[in-house]
Amino acid sequence: MKNIKFLLIGVLFGIILTKAEVISWYRIYEMFKFQSFHMYGIIGSAVVLGIILFYFFKKGNIKNYKGKLIEIEPKKKGFARTIIGGTIFGLGWGLIGACPGPMFILLGRGAWAIVVVIIGGLLGAMLYHAVKKYMPH
Repeated sequence: MKNIKFLLIGVLFGIILTKAEVISWYRIYEMFKFQSFHMYGIIGSAVVLGIILFYFFKKGNIKNYKGKLIEIEPKKKGFARTIIGGTIFGLGWGLIGACPGPMFILLGRGAWAIVVVIIGGLLGAMLYHAVKKYMPH
């Protein structure tokens, strides 16, 4: 019960994404055909907000809910890993017509076919975890 606030924030976020039509396959379709700025504006806003938050994380101005400073470990740089990972992510996003973020919102709205996508995403994450130790660093 002590974490009910996180559930409520998640539900509120789901409502916001639904009202903003972020979970609409048609909005994603428009984005990939360069017919609408709607999704680019939302994604761009998220990127700008992320840059601002990361700035404050690195300065040490923002703490987690337990009061500890949030430390962000630097990512390993790599052109190939970025291109390959981004391509796989983008192809999956285009194929299912839904961003990974609102998959559970779609499930909550009764789109039961998204269960297949969620299971596939979980299996993909488990497969990556199983093989990542054999991948070059």
